Amino acid sequence: MWKDKITVMIVPRDGGDLSQFAIPTKLLWAIGLCGICFVLVNMFLLADYFDQRVDQARMAKLTDENQMLSEQFLAMEESIQSLQGDYGTLVAKEEAIRTIFGLPVINPEERMLGVGGPTDPNMKEVTLPTAAAMEVNTDVDELLRLSKFERQRYQEVYELLKGKKDILDHTPSIMPTRGYFSSGYGYRSDPFTGLREFHPGLDISNHRGTPIYATADGKVVSVRTNGGLGKMISIDHGNGMKSRYGHLSAYKVKVGQRIKRGDIIGLMGDTGNVTGPHLHYEIIKNGKHVNPYRYIINRK
Repeated sequence: MWKDKITVMIVPRDGGDLSQFAIPTKLLWAIGLCGICFVLVNMFLLADYFDQRVDQARMAKLTDENQMLSEQFLAMEESIQSLQGDYGTLVAKEEAIRTIFGLPVINPEERMLGVGGPTDPNMKEVTLPTAAAMEVNTDVDELLRLSKFERQRYQEVYELLKGKKDILDHTPSIMPTRGYFSSGYGYRSDPFTGLREFHPGLDISNHRGTPIYATADGKVVSVRTNGGLGKMISIDHGNGMKSRYGHLSAYKVKVGQRIKRGDIIGLMGDTGNVTGPHLHYEIIKNGKHVNPYRYIINRK
């Protein structure tokens, strides 16, 4: 078959001489095979071209999605950091409550137990969005664990204090007035003599006439002028606790009166030895002065 030939005859329209020639069969097969190969190669190239175009479009879409996910994870991380700040505020208040009422203090190591952990050795191989997702997931898990721990601690505090309601009601725990701290508890230079002396309370400055509040339930035991403290009020809260309020401009209670935490007992003034209107606030526990700042939960 490969040695056969196909004869091709050409007949002119004008009746001229015939011409003919022979084409080997194997040549025709070779031309056919080349044509088929040409078509197949072109089909393969076209398919590869379209695959590349699809892959490029898909890659561009994935890149956009990754960018969007990265931005979302960053926003989530900022929200988590805000929640962590709120959690820190809750912890500070819980610790203040425990300090005020002499409750057992939580060991910081116990509070942070389980936080963190070893880094995944394959972290270098993951994409940015995946790494961000893993970090957010870790932060969320940590925050959930800490929140559960803190909720349990608050429940403990609640149970411990539930049976001490009367003690709580009669324990100073709020700001006695609005204003800013102008002098703290402890040793300082006397503003009049310049000598070093012990200051047994807090000074809170504001405008004359600013309301002064009782910081706990109790009984008014003194309403009088007391030398350098000027017009002063003393309240006995029971359980060995007393509070004193000096430099007042006016009284709003009288001796023997029963008052509740938050009641207005007087007005801020500048009586006694002062350089400007302010409240001098003291707490006396079992006959000894203590730092009033420790007995203020709402310090802002």
